[in-house]
Amino acid sequence: MPTSSLDNKDWIIEKVRELQPKTILDVGVGSGMFEEAVVPVLGKPFTLEGIEIWKPYIEQYNLRSRYDVIYNVDVREWDNFGYDLVIFGDVLEHMVEAEAVKVWRKAYMQSCSAIITIPIIYYPQGIHEGNPYEIHHEDNWNTQRVLETFEGITEHEEFGGTGAFLARFV
Repeated sequence: MPTSSLDNKDWIIEKVRELQPKTILDVGVGSGMFEEAVVPVLGKPFTLEGIEIWKPYIEQYNLRSRYDVIYNVDVREWDNFGYDLVIFGDVLEHMVEAEAVKVWRKAYMQSCSAIITIPIIYYPQGIHEGNPYEIHHEDNWNTQRVLETFEGITEHEEFGGTGAFLARFV
């Protein structure tokens, strides 16, 4: 689905305040929940760009007017993670683990920090409203597996069935 749990919203806002990023890349924008949850609270003291693979979401959720730039591309083919903060909001479970690790590794090498939000319970999901990218290819993440799989994580919290993880790379 193009939405995410908002249980971790306050935690994410706190981390963004701590990091004070000047540039943010929101990966897997969907309906734009990160922008919707964070920008009204923090204002926009940063450049906010997004990646959304499913073109219909860009129009349906009016993302071009809400983000400074929206890229209609598959993040697995993206090579520019040179941002202060990269947000992987409920997106890594939509790839097989090897693909998610490869994407994470690029972010690790190029960005200053990243946040992952991901279901940490068994959470299968199929095609939604014709979008094949909504399938959860990895539907059995848990906190320990995330910590062991994605290097650089320094903090994390659990919010019911969702985990939020902060990595500082610099």
